[in-house]
Amino acid sequence: MNFDGVLNSRYTLVLLIVLFVSFVALCLYYGFVWLRVARYRNDKLPQPDEVGGTDRPSVSVVIVSHNEAESLKKSLPYLLEQDYPDFEVVVVDYMSTDDTPFVLRVCSENYSNLKVVNFKADVNMFRGKKYPLSIGIKSAVGDVILLTEPDCRPGGFDWIGEMVCGYMRGASMVLGYSLTEGGKGLLGALESYENLTYTASYMGAALMGNPYTATGRDLSYRRDFFFARGGFISHYSFPDGADDLFVNRNATRSNTVALLRKGAGVACESSHTFGEWHLKRLHRRSSRRLYGLKDKLMLAVYPLSHLLFILSLVLLFVGGIFPWQILAAVIAVKFLWQIVCSFFLDKRFEVKMLHFFAPFFEFYFLIADTFLSLSALRKKNVQWR
Repeated sequence: MNFDGVLNSRYTLVLLIVLFVSFVALCLYYGFVWLRVARYRNDKLPQPDEVGGTDRPSVSVVIVSHNEAESLKKSLPYLLEQDYPDFEVVVVDYMSTDDTPFVLRVCSENYSNLKVVNFKADVNMFRGKKYPLSIGIKSAVGDVILLTEPDCRPGGFDWIGEMVCGYMRGASMVLGYSLTEGGKGLLGALESYENLTYTASYMGAALMGNPYTATGRDLSYRRDFFFARGGFISHYSFPDGADDLFVNRNATRSNTVALLRKGAGVACESSHTFGEWHLKRLHRRSSRRLYGLKDKLMLAVYPLSHLLFILSLVLLFVGGIFPWQILAAVIAVKFLWQIVCSFFLDKRFEVKMLHFFAPFFEFYFLIADTFLSLSALRKKNVQWR
């Protein structure tokens, strides 16, 4: 192959440099983030049965619900029957008009550790669920607050014990993870893959010493830490971010533990429609505008590298200014490494067969997330969730 023409073309050299830098950035991301999460073991933390009764803090599981009776029927038994000596479940029922009050009343008659906080009227001066969630946390009596959502259920009956193990090294905040279940077809595969890579992103950052976000489906912090940091006061007027904004502004390398053990996760119901899924993602993405500059830049590295990788490849292919065999080899190496790293992620979280489709899903999300970001910038009013 003759590269004389390539070396003499500034345009081609620029494209090759962009291709090389973006290729290296993507491969490093898959290796240092995805593989780090996939291979990480919380070996320094004790197992639940190794923590003595006097060392175990009291725990309050706090849930905010609005018209989610069917989800509560499925999740509450898993929560109320946890194998932990001192815990309560606090459910904030915010003006539900379905069977939620009936479900909670029946559960209260059978479980003394269930506490219900009822909102009969809209006294929320702010949009979103931060106000009712704050009331639920204030009503809790546990030393540790453990957040989840009505459509999520713990992976086992040691969930609370597993999450508490994160506090055994002096942490003030413990990040758990969530998986989606029950999804079918293309929607189920896309949602499961997106949730998997999002989990790898924030957990990987936490493991590298930069915890910048989390999911309210499985998040815990000490009650006194929450109030000492002002709770949600600094961003009450912003409807989203009851989970990630608090973590973004208060989590540090020294006060936060990322817990990746199997028993520390929760399983959540998949979306029923693309519109429902889009709304969930829109809520999560909208709060990123309030992140610090460092976190915004970090979040931009992966999608920007992917975009530059594709653009430089297309321009080099279309222009016919570089041997296509080498470009094809670059694509093959990148895809193969991505599939390998995705395979270990799938294995870690027991998700089946998504790794084979990782390159195609990545291309879909590059386009979809561009429109999602534009939608988040335009979004002004928020419904309940």
